[in-house]
Amino acid sequence: MQPTKPLMRVTSSPHIRASQTTRSVMLEVIIALLPAGAFGVWHFGWTALELILISVVSAVLWEALIQRAMKKPITVTDLSAVVTGLLLAYNLPASAPPWMVVIGTGIAIVLVKQIFGGLGQNFMNPALAARAILMASWMGLMTGSAFDMAGAAAQVDAVSSSTVDAISSATPLVALSAQVYPLKDLFLGHIPGCIGEVGKLYLLIGGVYLMIRKVIDWRIPLTILGSTFIFFWIHTGSITGPGDSALYQMLSGGLILGAFFMATDYATCPVTLWGRVIFALGVGLLTFVIRRFNPTYPEGTSYAILIMNLATPLIERVTRPRVYGEVRNHA
Repeated sequence: MQPTKPLMRVTSSPHIRASQTTRSVMLEVIIALLPAGAFGVWHFGWTALELILISVVSAVLWEALIQRAMKKPITVTDLSAVVTGLLLAYNLPASAPPWMVVIGTGIAIVLVKQIFGGLGQNFMNPALAARAILMASWMGLMTGSAFDMAGAAAQVDAVSSSTVDAISSATPLVALSAQVYPLKDLFLGHIPGCIGEVGKLYLLIGGVYLMIRKVIDWRIPLTILGSTFIFFWIHTGSITGPGDSALYQMLSGGLILGAFFMATDYATCPVTLWGRVIFALGVGLLTFVIRRFNPTYPEGTSYAILIMNLATPLIERVTRPRVYGEVRNHA
């Protein structure tokens, strides 16, 4: 009698529909990220494009090298390293030095992803973990921001604009007390900041694309954005200002980038529906707490997502659906 073939094969996350592959999912994410990246290059200049290319290429090389060193199959063609490189570059200012980008991709790919088993085994988002380590190591370089003159000409006089290539300026969260930036400029991206986070309109276009294509679960980004909005609305008592307001906070920093493209990482967010809602509520609450009560790090979204990544196993355990017919162990 021949042995019966198994009906199912259990593999590690990400778990995707049979009609999809890891490569196809990653390709969809790359497509969704392109509008924000293109705007970042237009806004900050060719330096932004150089950093994006360095980040992507170094991420792919790090993945191939570590997999070869560990005698594992080289899987760079699944495009997951490309996505990690893009996300890290989008979380960096255009003034970041190239060597720091290479170190960051090494941290993301080697330390956070491959050391823990590779794709689907990482316990937190690799790009955000690398950003947090880079921020702790070189805060001055990570908090630098520069306008390309195409976006900054209105802020300098005719004499100075003819002698400089870029000007530095405070990001919206740092300059919040003075209400430097109108809501329109925040939405359209006419502000300083990181390469991929300033183009809010283009991030929203990419996020909607991913939801329509059913690549990400709409519950996570909409719950994060909605809860953050409500917390700041209650705290400030204002939706549109003037001064600090719920909408100003929504359009500042990396909240939209994080909500659509990093909190939805298959490997680091819960798989249960209620678990995803709890996870997203936690991100929204922690973003509010860090931004409001921590003067050292005015941008709280990255740390909020990382903290909730660590809480994901507990959330899944609590929200795990009950198995009917299971005999409870009273021992």
